Amino acid sequence: MFDWLVQNSWAIWLALVLVFIAIEAITLDLWFAMVAGGALAGMVSALTGAPGWLQIVIAACVALALIFGLRPIAMRQIRRSTHDSKSGIDRLIGQEALVLEPTSRVTGTAKIHGETWTARSEDHGPLSPGTHAVVVRISGATAYLSAASAEPGQPLAS
Repeated sequence: MFDWLVQNSWAIWLALVLVFIAIEAITLDLWFAMVAGGALAGMVSALTGAPGWLQIVIAACVALALIFGLRPIAMRQIRRSTHDSKSGIDRLIGQEALVLEPTSRVTGTAKIHGETWTARSEDHGPLSPGTHAVVVRISGATAYLSAASAEPGQPLAS
């Protein structure tokens, strides 16, 4: 049994790679992805016929190199892309809306990015159809609008 494990150590490394990838899929912290990279290097060294102690050393060195070299760079990129980019309704705040029906504090509709939304006037006065407005906030499926300060077709401040 021990001889079989030594001769097929690549299979143990492959199992470790799969386990680490599965754990990474749950945690999404990039720690286990880096360790999986080390295990993959251990598997490659096993396939090339390296002795067991060397396989372990190679796997550990590659995992450490990935953890201290690649992971910080990847985490910076992930944080930057998620911090700077708005998604969902957050990106509609500050965008231009075209009032479709008379919009007051209790009723109205507007077109925002090609979609028709239930709209309410955030200002004290109603907004007439054809008026350009700015999305101030979103609550549920209702957009709250304020009269636009720029001419139609001109970019609005976001």
